[in-house]
Amino acid sequence: MLVGIGGGIICACLSQRVRDLLFMGMVFLAPMTEDFDINFVSRDFYRGTTRGFEFSIVDILSISLVAAALLVPRRGQSRVYWPGSLGFMLLLFIYACFNVGVSDPKLFGLFEISKMVRGITIFMAVAFYLRSERELRLLLLTLATVVCYEGLLALKQRYYYGIHRVYGTIDDSNSLSVFFCTTAPVLAAAISARLPRVHKALTVAGLVLACVGVILTISRTGVMTMGVVLLGTALATVSFRLTGRKIAISALVLLAAAGLLGKSWKTLKTRFNESSLKAEYGNKRSLGRGYYLRVAAAIAEDQWLGVGLNNWSWWVSNKYGPRLGYRFVPYRSMDKDPSTIVPRDSNVDMAQAAPAHSLGALTLGELGVPGLILFTVLWMRWFQMGAGFLWRRTPEPMRRIGVGLFFALLGVFLHSLTEWVFRQSPIYYVVHILLGALAALCYTKRREKRAAAIEIEAEPVALPSLATVAEG
Repeated sequence: MLVGIGGGIICACLSQRVRDLLFMGMVFLAPMTEDFDINFVSRDFYRGTTRGFEFSIVDILSISLVAAALLVPRRGQSRVYWPGSLGFMLLLFIYACFNVGVSDPKLFGLFEISKMVRGITIFMAVAFYLRSERELRLLLLTLATVVCYEGLLALKQRYYYGIHRVYGTIDDSNSLSVFFCTTAPVLAAAISARLPRVHKALTVAGLVLACVGVILTISRTGVMTMGVVLLGTALATVSFRLTGRKIAISALVLLAAAGLLGKSWKTLKTRFNESSLKAEYGNKRSLGRGYYLRVAAAIAEDQWLGVGLNNWSWWVSNKYGPRLGYRFVPYRSMDKDPSTIVPRDSNVDMAQAAPAHSLGALTLGELGVPGLILFTVLWMRWFQMGAGFLWRRTPEPMRRIGVGLFFALLGVFLHSLTEWVFRQSPIYYVVHILLGALAALCYTKRREKRAAAIEIEAEPVALPSLATVAEG
């Protein structure tokens, strides 16, 4: 860690090219960070969102970029600035620290606190690095490359290895679906931006493979979310003037989508028929998604400050699950593996409770009512930042990609209604990279407005000539 961070800082300070490579490496490795990390004080038996003090190569790269931006800013640019939403992120972090301090046990909460620090570091690394269209193009190029990699890996897993629900490098099919739904709107917006053909070709390939990948994950929420965010991105970016080229491209896309859906329709239909909304939310004896909402409500009624960050599995397994009629096997201690044998007459599928399959329910149960309010305000701030790019329809990349980032956040939000994987490290990293890019675009837009206002004020006022005054 020390050698990597020290060497990364020195190299990034000495060479702009090396700084570019570190940035591209950070973006490419973010979805597969768990393949290049180590967990200190690991508690693998615990079914939490974080099970140790994680540290990966991605963290080395992000720390190096932040330190280089502070020590050796690029010529003609400010050393640092205050990125949008950083204040709310720090406010939520401070509250989370307080929440961990007053909760029991504390170890699992400290795991999650460490990940929040890593996420904020990555956010600042991108926000300080991305200052112009050049860096934005590097982001798009790397993002499209890693999406293509994950999409091709999904195809290999499905048709070569015969895996029913593919998971890519993220080790979970629903998480891979979130990754594709988060990155696809950015690639879709890049297609209509004023970019080189090479970039557009790669983004088109990435977008196609992202759509294929979502279908291969057989995620019900993922398929619907992908349709919503791509339709929204298209309506916000594409010109409504019809041309022969647009009609041909649209027809080709529709035919490809119809063929792909036809190929996978049987599997998707089976997946959608596995359960209904009534069974998911109305059955009080099964572990449907309504169970998570009921547990969260029970926790909030009992403890308005929540049970503690990352303590959902501990307290639901030991107290709140059995109280509501779910016979989990309790944890014995933080240092001993619990029994993984599910009792025969139990109505649960795993011995210990999993994190709530709803980011809102998980936040309410762990951070309580104040934490849910702060988290909601933070999301509103993110959406407000992205919405500022919707009104001016221009192909300029520094504006057009902002539209894609808005719908990327929408994709994460919609998926988070039925999943908790926003807090899974690969997704957490990718989202914070995109948030850092959004903050950088907002900063650039503010600077342009300020420069335009100064230019208008500096324009000389045309005074009337003496002849005109005399005639008057």
